[in-house]
Amino acid sequence: MDHLVDLDAADEEARGIKAAAPRHGFLPIVTNWFDRLFIGIYLFVAIELFWMRFLEASIPLTGAHILSLVVGVLIIWKG
Repeated sequence: MDHLVDLDAADEEARGIKAAAPRHGFLPIVTNWFDRLFIGIYLFVAIELFWMRFLEASIPLTGAHILSLVVGVLIIWKG
């Protein structure tokens, strides 16, 4: 086995499908928009739980909502 062939790329080439150029964002993995949305949702939940445990007594939960939305949009847009 001197030469391995990417069968997915060969199938796409045979069908005439152009592969999309990979995105280069700040995340250390190759992602599409759905992957970034999934990561954003996970971080939304994590920030909310962290906030409720440690900060809610001094800062209202609205701050966590705003921070989570900003982080989620940043990840989806630039990640």
